[in-house]
Amino acid sequence: MTADQAGSRDTAPGSAQKVPVVIIGAGPVGVTAALLLARRGVRTVVLERHRDVYPLPRAVAMDDEVRRILQAAGVHEEFADIARPAGGLRLLDARHRVIAEFRRSPHGRHGFPQTSMFDQPELERLLRDALACRPECELRGQVEVTAVQQDADGPARVTYRDNAGEHLLWADAVLGCDGAGSITRDAIGAAWEDLRFEERWTVIDVRTSAPVRCWEGVDQVCDPHRPATFMRIGEDRYRWEFRLSDESELDHGRLRELVAPWVDISHGDDFHVVRQARYTFRARIADRWRRGGVFLLGDAAHLTPPFVGQGLCAGLRDAYNLTWKLARVLQQGADERLLDTYEAERKPHARHVIRLAVATGWAMTGGQDRAAALRRRALGAVCRIPAVTGMATRGLSPALSAGPLIRRRNRFPGLAGTFCPQPWSTVDGRRTRLDDVLGDSLAVLTAVPLAPSLRALTEGLGARIVDVREVGDDGTLAAWLRSGRTGAVLLRPDRVVLDVLAPGGDDFTGTAAWAPLLCTARRPVAPTEQPAPEPALRSITQ
Repeated sequence: MTADQAGSRDTAPGSAQKVPVVIIGAGPVGVTAALLLARRGVRTVVLERHRDVYPLPRAVAMDDEVRRILQAAGVHEEFADIARPAGGLRLLDARHRVIAEFRRSPHGRHGFPQTSMFDQPELERLLRDALACRPECELRGQVEVTAVQQDADGPARVTYRDNAGEHLLWADAVLGCDGAGSITRDAIGAAWEDLRFEERWTVIDVRTSAPVRCWEGVDQVCDPHRPATFMRIGEDRYRWEFRLSDESELDHGRLRELVAPWVDISHGDDFHVVRQARYTFRARIADRWRRGGVFLLGDAAHLTPPFVGQGLCAGLRDAYNLTWKLARVLQQGADERLLDTYEAERKPHARHVIRLAVATGWAMTGGQDRAAALRRRALGAVCRIPAVTGMATRGLSPALSAGPLIRRRNRFPGLAGTFCPQPWSTVDGRRTRLDDVLGDSLAVLTAVPLAPSLRALTEGLGARIVDVREVGDDGTLAAWLRSGRTGAVLLRPDRVVLDVLAPGGDDFTGTAAWAPLLCTARRPVAPTEQPAPEPALRSITQ
């Protein structure tokens, strides 16, 4: 529902309204969070200071794991129409000779190309179009959030202002998706931890029909005097990023000099600069991501340099990790301690991605000291080792560490905390992606008959049982289970392996810490159902 459509549901100035979830910020992270919650029957109000999407390109890359999140949000088919698969990443020296190449497959284990290029305004528009079709979601644009408050107990309070005056919302949960200048981060008393990277770069987005010397991937120029990044985004869309010491605007002559290694432009060429902007690339992470029912997501929680294309991806991972847990608490009465796992799981991964981006940034610049040349030569030698390049392309999503929702068994640690692959499957004669078979709930993937006790457990959890011998996936899932030396796995709704079935062992429970967290008091609301009238609001305490 758009801001214009929502007028009748808005509150009069000075009055208060109770809602399950308030989301501050209608960028890709906030809107995706709203869509993921809507699919689980949770109502949201999304507050956004702008009326429309930001019209200029920002994020341009997405990996296959995050495209799987768009699938969960119900927009992956629309995204496919605006996305362009990319071939990977090349590190170049100052003379544009290849130091190392990290190839990305058009067929990733999540069921999508490992890297896709896109235009962020187009992504935001399709997300908002999907939001407008969900009765559980209400977008209120052109508003200014003035305060977010969370007492020791009780619901959170969000105050915002529009042309009609000031309004108050009470919410079980508030998701701060309001960017680097987040008012939500200030409200929970979080502070930035500096991860020691800060550089000024100029970003230039171009539309041209001129012949451009490029490959279907990303170039990182590792030159301490003029580091640069280049990528093809679309049929006639390109992006250059340069670290420049000169802060003046780029005239045609200066721009021609910078892009000369890739394209020859003259005054008569069709070479339209869509956007030229200066950014300070920073590496930071908030010291806390939650206070009571108020949570930080995306740039409100972490800032990363763009060198591995994971800024937006990290925010969408935040949304996917948190929303299924929040829905299980609000809709099904799960233990509120389930929400403690959000920061515990996401923060180490965000830190890992930031450090990888910082390392790539230092590889590009080499630093400015006397050892810079030695480091660049060492980088070239190391990156030519096949095992290193393979590890680098797999390193964006390491397995989650053991915790309440990741049960690592000493003898069978392999699959726990990793993602289940998503092959194409054939069920009842219909070809579909695996996640569409699994649904939005917990699931058990099995290649062996299940004991009655295990079937009773899955029924109590609301989990779907899928026999991999019957999904018509050419044996991908059965081979994956064999690689982990198990006959069955318990999957979380975000497709992470929660537990594995040990041969001759128990039925996933025993002393598992996850069991009391996931037990629920009510059945889930199916995505096609209209949610029942809201019960009395309950607080989410830390």
